[in-house]
Amino acid sequence: MSKDKLEKIVNSINEKLALHGGGVELVAWDEEKKILKLRLQGACSHCPMAQMTSENFIKKELLKEVPELKEIEVVG
Repeated sequence: MSKDKLEKIVNSINEKLALHGGGVELVAWDEEKKILKLRLQGACSHCPMAQMTSENFIKKELLKEVPELKEIEVVG
């Protein structure tokens, strides 16, 4: 999977997160190991529900679109 395609998927997730003043940024993509690193932005970066949003929305959406992902890490 190309980084450009991942960026498009992340951008579609951002459209939904933006409704609440938040967002997510693609930080790094290791194509060989299939590891994706993301950073929460805006309201999501300091929201008490951020971990739940990461697990129950962001990661699920990414895995639905890119099932070959081995790991999705949300970094500071």
